[in-house]
Amino acid sequence: MAIQVLIRRRFIKEKEAVLAPLVVRLRSLALAQPGYISGETLKCIDPAGDDEYLVRSTWRSVEDWKTWLHSETRTAIQSEIDTFTGEATEYRIYEPLVGGIMPRYTDRGNVPLTEAPL
Repeated sequence: MAIQVLIRRRFIKEKEAVLAPLVVRLRSLALAQPGYISGETLKCIDPAGDDEYLVRSTWRSVEDWKTWLHSETRTAIQSEIDTFTGEATEYRIYEPLVGGIMPRYTDRGNVPLTEAPL
């Protein structure tokens, strides 16, 4: 089952010109990795002044993501990024919700039904 990885990086505004090419380089290298499906890089605009990038990528499996995460090439670039940001990059792995996880609700408000999941 495909997974989503969210990567959050905070940065100092004055160092954005150095950080952005490194983030783009990581993304370019990820394109060639086994199991990589897609991704996008976002810059926070609200709240204003919150200097943060959020990368969302889709991978075929957790194993494919972890292989890339721990690769020598990636860790070298990530080390450069961490030097410029002065803060640890945050990673979160998500999987899609599938039937049976979310409860169904009645038209009487927040009263869950127990007989049939979504």
